[in-house]
Amino acid sequence: MPTPRPTAAAPAAQAAPELITGSAAILRTLEKLGVTDVFGLPGGAVLPLYDELMAQSGVRHILVRHEQGAGHAAEGYAAASGKVGVAIATSGPGATNLVTAIADAYMDSVPLLAITGQVFSTLMGTDAFQEADIVGITMPITKHSFLVKTAEEIPAAIASAYHIASTGRPGPVLVDITKDAQQNLMEFSWPPKIELPGYRPVTKAHGKQIQAAAQLLAEAKRPVLYVGGGVVRAKASAQLREFAEASGAPVVTTLMARGAFPDSHEQHLGMPGMHGTVPAVLALQESDLIVALGARFDDRVTGKVSEFAPGAKIVHVDVDPAEISKIRTADVPIVGDLAEVLPDLTAAFKTASVEAQPDLDGWWTRLKGLREEFPLGYTPTSDGLIAPQHVIQRIGELTGPEGVYVAGVGQHQMWSAQFITYERPNAWLNSGGAGTMGYSVPAAMGAKVAQPDRVVWSIDGDGCFQMTNQELVTCAINDIPIKVAIINNSSLGMVKQWQALFYDGRYSHTELNTGHGSRHIPDFVKLADAYGALGIRVEKPEEIDPAIKLALETNDRPVVIDFVVSADAMVWPMVPQGVSNSYVQYAKDHSPSWGEE
Repeated sequence: MPTPRPTAAAPAAQAAPELITGSAAILRTLEKLGVTDVFGLPGGAVLPLYDELMAQSGVRHILVRHEQGAGHAAEGYAAASGKVGVAIATSGPGATNLVTAIADAYMDSVPLLAITGQVFSTLMGTDAFQEADIVGITMPITKHSFLVKTAEEIPAAIASAYHIASTGRPGPVLVDITKDAQQNLMEFSWPPKIELPGYRPVTKAHGKQIQAAAQLLAEAKRPVLYVGGGVVRAKASAQLREFAEASGAPVVTTLMARGAFPDSHEQHLGMPGMHGTVPAVLALQESDLIVALGARFDDRVTGKVSEFAPGAKIVHVDVDPAEISKIRTADVPIVGDLAEVLPDLTAAFKTASVEAQPDLDGWWTRLKGLREEFPLGYTPTSDGLIAPQHVIQRIGELTGPEGVYVAGVGQHQMWSAQFITYERPNAWLNSGGAGTMGYSVPAAMGAKVAQPDRVVWSIDGDGCFQMTNQELVTCAINDIPIKVAIINNSSLGMVKQWQALFYDGRYSHTELNTGHGSRHIPDFVKLADAYGALGIRVEKPEEIDPAIKLALETNDRPVVIDFVVSADAMVWPMVPQGVSNSYVQYAKDHSPSWGEE
């Protein structure tokens, strides 16, 4: 009997669309996109969504105590994991409380999906209760903003927003959904049709530009690889290391790129810019070629732009074409994703260098001399109190490179960038572009949710901490055991430093009365106790290590350490604003000689 011929399997019948509410469609879409955690706070315009949250288990919702906390937590989640962070808020003041975090994410290219409720579509434009035009408000600080007025639009809008946030140059996208769109029924099917005409990020670079860049690098006598946060966002650290080692060129990593290239690597000169290391700052100034990788020539790196790296040609690689030649004209512009561009550059350089035979010995002699003459360090405090740099250094040494370090903004941010050794990307989180006080505690919370097996430190100032410390409640209730180190100099430290240096010591409204010799208001140890955290105060050098070790051993609740430090410590090196980086000061009244000066 002949074997019967196999017949083609009948196509599987497409599942009939399911009739669900718009709110259920929001959650179903997030789940289909792989979102597992969201941060939010309910209100009238998102009540339908919060009602649906109770009926599902696929998406974990973490209830914050302030919408700004939700936004920064979503940022920390994204920055620590590389995934898209999601924050939810109600209409009006709930949505406007997200604005600072959205602006922060926009400046630092953080993939953030902000979902806000809006009043009924029939009431829009009438100044209804808790109405605000959040799409209009956030238009300058998002990659895109969607206004959704019908339930049927929800899946495509959220899927499109997720795609925009996470591709090309990452950034925040807002989806504003009216209350009636959340309540009404719609037929849910997956995947939705995404139509984004004009949105096609370039990832593969032009071959001729790659060749031109490789040729310049092969011929350069004093090249520098200027590495920005784009390398971290592109997940291209491994490709960077291969390119750097092939080129033999020195590497500098900006504030946003700390950890993109290992600090321990012999080619690494440290951080450039206003508070960068002397070797990093002067290497850029004296270079004949700068290869900028995912960096944007920010004013804090360049100093006075017209006098920045006067003898250098520029190769500028960025996924965002708007950044190229925006501040410094590129001799070789390259638009593309660094994860794809760097391997091509490496291969092209290896070919070009066979003929050119680059010799960087003289350049490295100069740089090693700078490294020996101007090592990163700090002087003992003048008032006998704890040196804040020592505290931060010990946190890094006792925790190790696998930890996550999340700074607030100010002096402690700069010391954390300088005195902790970063060996991997996503270990250093901070608000670089916007400089947002209050970023650290909620961002550390988000990072810990994303990376539960890592030690997460919030290194914060006494000023920053008082802006968002209510999220310690969220941490305590949701078992998110972050460690908070308050570098308590009883002042708005960086503002006070500028007042000391540029305003003849007129300390106008920078004393906070939290630290040594003050009224201790608030008492951070009592505050920690009230928030369900372990509170510790450290006032002597011998107490530093035991406190850090106790924090590392305590994982059943958050820990807050009030490090009472000297108010006189300053951040050095420093380039004063508005002058050439050639005038970098190694310490107070101590500038290195440079060039013919």
